[in-house]
Amino acid sequence: MKDALLATLIDEYSTVEAFASILTLESQALTALSPLEQLPAIVEKKTELIGVLARLEAARDAQLAELGFPAGWSGMELAASTDARVAAQWSLLQKAAERARRANANNGELIRVRMDYNQRALAALQVNVPRKTGFYGRDGRVPAQSAL
Repeated sequence: MKDALLATLIDEYSTVEAFASILTLESQALTALSPLEQLPAIVEKKTELIGVLARLEAARDAQLAELGFPAGWSGMELAASTDARVAAQWSLLQKAAERARRANANNGELIRVRMDYNQRALAALQVNVPRKTGFYGRDGRVPAQSAL
């Protein structure tokens, strides 16, 4: 049964590495002048990989239970303490997950900065300008006003 757990950890590791690669592409897109062409496919792939990771985590928890260990982190720590191969793969998975977590946090900050910039740009465009004859209204027409 430990072989099945080891295989699941290997699959999780490769999926986390794929997720980290997608996060790198997302970071590049977020720093591009026009990211809108790239982001939908990136978000779709991220969503797919998150689903795969959830299924692998559930499988890992089931395998831990079959081996008599609790689910989650504590169970993996116990399982790793009993098998050097599991310990090595668990360590690799943890390091990959930490890299992905840092990349995801960085992308979140890039998104926050971009949103802040967009909000400031929008606010600058919406400044209340005194109405003067000759300025176009919201409908694209010059409003009918009496001259002062």
